[in-house]
Amino acid sequence: MATYRIAVIPGDGIGPEIVDEALKVLEKVGQKFGHEFVFTHLLMGGAAYDAVGTCFPEETVEICKKNDAVLLGAVGGPKWDSLPGPERPEKALLKIREGLGLYANLRPAIMHKALSGACPIKRENIGDSMDLLIVRELTGGIYFGEHGWREGRYGQEAYDVERYSEMEIRRIAKVAFNAAMARRKNLVSVDKSNVLETSRLWRRVVNEMSADYPEVAVSHMYVDNAAMQLVYRPNQFDVLLTSNMFGDILSDEASMITGSLGMLPSASLADGSFGLYEPSHGSAPDIAGKNIANPIATIMSVSMMLRYSYGLEEEASAIDSAVTKVLEAG
Repeated sequence: MATYRIAVIPGDGIGPEIVDEALKVLEKVGQKFGHEFVFTHLLMGGAAYDAVGTCFPEETVEICKKNDAVLLGAVGGPKWDSLPGPERPEKALLKIREGLGLYANLRPAIMHKALSGACPIKRENIGDSMDLLIVRELTGGIYFGEHGWREGRYGQEAYDVERYSEMEIRRIAKVAFNAAMARRKNLVSVDKSNVLETSRLWRRVVNEMSADYPEVAVSHMYVDNAAMQLVYRPNQFDVLLTSNMFGDILSDEASMITGSLGMLPSASLADGSFGLYEPSHGSAPDIAGKNIANPIATIMSVSMMLRYSYGLEEEASAIDSAVTKVLEAG
């Protein structure tokens, strides 16, 4: 019997209840396929602040590293909005990504046929289903650049600096190209190279790497056009490759096309097989504890964990099929 070790961070709001449902699914997978899943529960976010006075306990990263993967619920909520910026729960997400070297974020946007009626886009523009993947660089760019305030000629100024290195772009592009190879072999790289120097470097590196993937059709799209095309004809996309901030925005846009934010999982990957898996939605404190939160995004995040961190394709496909059957049954 194979043993897999998972660090579990339930987090805040609906996090604990949706994570509980996902753990039940893992236990069923273990029983059916002869695996043992060992869970280590950790605190992070507002729950950690309430318990130990910090949203990101020092030992969190080191304990996560002793496991094969991390399952995260959700962090944050109005209760902790009054905390200073660096101490807020959302900052813990940036810290754990950086501490674990999670540089690649994979966010599938899949609209199941059973939910097509909830899609806000006209049926003739999308059909009955949608299946695209956004590959977002996660530890570089403007979110991790220099930030500050200073006195300027016209009063206070604030600034945020974006930097990208060739290495950072190459490693995320490799993830995107490999994902495209496993899907429909179409890659759209999103940038703003008509304005930004970082985007010019981004486009150059992606073009250079395309020579190593002759089977993949590569094109480039300005981010403003990509945002428009996503709501015009989303089915034209297979894999979208984006920088940190562009991917943050576009993945939220894509999520609403599917008909339900509560359906969308995500994977944040490091080199090798280690990854952190979480739903794309937030902590939804207004419905926490009411037993009405949709756990499917978290369950599908478990499917991604089995596929990307453990290489358990049959087990992951079993979860995917079960979710589809539930949706089709209404």
